[in-house]
Amino acid sequence: MSAILNLSGVYKQFGSQPILRDIDLSIEAEKTLVIIGESGCGKSVTLKLLMNLITPTEGQVRWWGQPVKKMNEREQTRQRLRFGYLFQMAALFDSLTIYENVAFSLRQNTRLSDSDIDSIVHERLRDVGLDSRIVGQKKPAELSGGMRKRVGLARALATDPDVMLYDEPTTGLDPIMSDVINELIISTRERRHMTSIVVTHDMHTVQKVADRVVMFYPLSRLEHHEPQIIFDGTPEQAFETDDSRVSQFVRGEAGDRMLELAAA
Repeated sequence: MSAILNLSGVYKQFGSQPILRDIDLSIEAEKTLVIIGESGCGKSVTLKLLMNLITPTEGQVRWWGQPVKKMNEREQTRQRLRFGYLFQMAALFDSLTIYENVAFSLRQNTRLSDSDIDSIVHERLRDVGLDSRIVGQKKPAELSGGMRKRVGLARALATDPDVMLYDEPTTGLDPIMSDVINELIISTRERRHMTSIVVTHDMHTVQKVADRVVMFYPLSRLEHHEPQIIFDGTPEQAFETDDSRVSQFVRGEAGDRMLELAAA
């Protein structure tokens, strides 16, 4: 299976603070890539770069073989509709109903009739286990965190994307609701034959949904010559690796980090 998204020699810096350094990453179609790593190592920044919500300081992003920076604004907008994005806290519009949230992108970016939009909204909510007759006229504040995440997923899927980006999809959820989200990630990919990219700290999510795992490491903990991606393999390999940095993270062991905190 060929790569559909590529980062080539990508650097990203905010002001004087470097976040990503010389990142090369290729993402295959219809697979689930999970990105792990400590807080602040550039995982969520990478998602935003892949969707061109932000641009690299250096390097190149390619969508389906085409350099994004060579696309005009109209083409970028058209191609961006092939992406769905589930934000960390769902990022629903508080002033809109659940129905209006799911319909929002369809109204903004398509010329579909009201009846077609209505059909899609009902179907997408049903896909994530929600009944639009019950939740459709509610506001986000009236729903639990897990239900808001599911609405966020329904909204992201409304335009029938080829690629889904999930930023910390299980953060703040109880174990059962976290597994509901994991099951939805799996069923969405299988049913729609889509590519999924997941940023998470949740090792249960890693083991359950990932075909491939990459681990980023904070630049502050690396020598200048060391690569920032310190692992690229299967979930099983991540738990069996001899690299103590990876094994410590995936097993959730404090180890020598306690000594660093004590010395700080």
